[in-house]
Amino acid sequence: MTTSREQVKKTIRFAHPERLVGSLPEPYGTDFAGVGLSPSPDDRPPGGVGTDEWGSVWRNIGVCRLGEVQTPALPDWAGFEQLRIPDITEAHRWTPLEGARDRAGDKFLIGAGISLYERAHFIRGLQNLWTDIHLEPERLTRLLGILVEMNLEAIRRYAAADVDGYMFCDDWGLQHTLMIDPDAWRALWKPRYARVYGAAHEAGLLTLLHSCGHIVDIMDDLIETGLDVIQMDQQENMGLELLGKRFGGRIAFWCPVDIQKTMAHGSLDEIRAYCRRMARVLGRPEGGFIAGYYADPQGAGHRQEAIDAMCQEFMAISGEITAAG
Repeated sequence: MTTSREQVKKTIRFAHPERLVGSLPEPYGTDFAGVGLSPSPDDRPPGGVGTDEWGSVWRNIGVCRLGEVQTPALPDWAGFEQLRIPDITEAHRWTPLEGARDRAGDKFLIGAGISLYERAHFIRGLQNLWTDIHLEPERLTRLLGILVEMNLEAIRRYAAADVDGYMFCDDWGLQHTLMIDPDAWRALWKPRYARVYGAAHEAGLLTLLHSCGHIVDIMDDLIETGLDVIQMDQQENMGLELLGKRFGGRIAFWCPVDIQKTMAHGSLDEIRAYCRRMARVLGRPEGGFIAGYYADPQGAGHRQEAIDAMCQEFMAISGEITAAG
């Protein structure tokens, strides 16, 4: 059997992997390794509390580790020229890349990028950014251009370090709809995603995006921009069958059991059944499904026995694929 690295590539490219690949906690194992610049312009303050590099002030409530922006760095466009823009070319930021390929061994190595939506609203504030879409599109485009250029620089560095994939996080969905009008997304964000993903492919990197919520309205567009893998922690709000019917075979899905519904509230048998349903509906015999794990189980209210049931079922499915192959 080939390495984790090759199995993941086969899965993403629908090239008949010999088993189910995934990112599971210990003791179950993962096929992935990660690397990122440090500090990254996309970093949140530790624990979600403090001030980030851009100057946005964060706070944290509850048990979630992520935090939220309390005071944005750019509450008014009048202060744009004074905005603290991190210099992504500083050499010290890229020291984690030294030896990253060797540390990853035979795993699929993902390089972390800079979000194009989340970072923009962390800088401007969410409501301000939603207003900018309609009233200040030129200024917003300028800010997005800065983020795109950061990603292009990161892609060049990762490619030189023999990284396999390029990924950042942009949560675009609410529970039942996209956060913004899909046409506005297509006008402002789609060409920027296409530029970043095009550069990644030209450099030999596969592309991955984490995006949760109801994002059906832009899934076709994301595929058109060159996205290879969608990592989503929710599926039930859109429907597994809908996702599989419309997008299965066209993009790879990287998913745990739905973290808000079945994983949080389902019985162990329901969790196991959902694992099989996901692998069948979102994947194809030739690939396209990656088993996942939600890395903040405490924040999502996931019990350990549920996590074990999910992981063990994914491992069982993997064994069946190998035996059948």
